[in-house]
Amino acid sequence: MFKGLSPNLMVAEVDRSLAFYRDVLGFEVVMTMPEEGTPIWGMVKRGAVDIMLQASESLGQEYPSLAGRPIGATLTLYLEVSDIQALYDELKGKVEPVRDLQTMDYGMREFAVCDGDGYILVFGQQVSQA
Repeated sequence: MFKGLSPNLMVAEVDRSLAFYRDVLGFEVVMTMPEEGTPIWGMVKRGAVDIMLQASESLGQEYPSLAGRPIGATLTLYLEVSDIQALYDELKGKVEPVRDLQTMDYGMREFAVCDGDGYILVFGQQVSQA
């Protein structure tokens, strides 16, 4: 049945978005389309997390019934990590958190950042049970 979920985010400039995920968040760029020239799609990976990035202008070509319709989403991407403090320290100075590192009432230690297209990425780790 289901084997995974890889979000495909519509972005203004794939190159810019790939650079943010690679240079700021430490993802690896694993594929772009086309391979040469300005990409209209790309995939990044870090650990078990895959995120696809697609030029919003190309969506109507792929899905003709959506051509000319507004494209948008209100969502946050929640990425569970094994060492929240290490990731927070790694990203400090590279990107300004939209929510600083804190322990939430529901037992997660989290912080959040925003990418250049307005997508919010929340990083979280389960707080140890005493």
